Amino acid sequence: MAFPSRLVIASRNPGKVREILRICFDWPVAWVTDAAWPDVEETGDTYLDNALAKARAVAAATGEAALADDSGIEVDALGGAPGPRSARYAGEEATDERNLRALLAALKGIPGSGRTARYRAVAAVALPGGEDVWAEGTCEGFLRTRPTGEGGFGYDPIFEPAGWDRTMAQLDPEEKDRISHRGRSLRALGAALA
Repeated sequence: MAFPSRLVIASRNPGKVREILRICFDWPVAWVTDAAWPDVEETGDTYLDNALAKARAVAAATGEAALADDSGIEVDALGGAPGPRSARYAGEEATDERNLRALLAALKGIPGSGRTARYRAVAAVALPGGEDVWAEGTCEGFLRTRPTGEGGFGYDPIFEPAGWDRTMAQLDPEEKDRISHRGRSLRALGAALA
């Protein structure tokens, strides 16, 4: 598979769309961000299951190549949870704030050395004819006890990447994109398409 001429971003999350467009600014495609498609439930057991389900459904609905990703946070003290359920950790209609508060509550009493975690993302492109390509990226770090920073979204205010003294929410967008799970998965996907 090579870069398609047009690529639909299969996400309604404005933060994710902004990051994808920033990270993939040099991809030789015409981006489509306003296509209409049905909601795709993320019922898969893995990030890959969910990313492919979204990309394939949007490719089939629009007749265009589609890019989707699924990502989450994996907390070692919680056996890797919330994982692919990260966006729904506090319930099906949870907001970023409710998810973050639920995770902090689950980690109450766990010392700093036990708060290791990673972000993981799988990015996938699907063609309407059924061909797929995907790539994965991770970012290791640990979780703070209090939210800090105004940038990013999701769990970014409590996730401090390894080797940094700031949370993802405190990094400027270029710093975050360089080290993030999404940045790493999309750059690997771009290399696979090139």
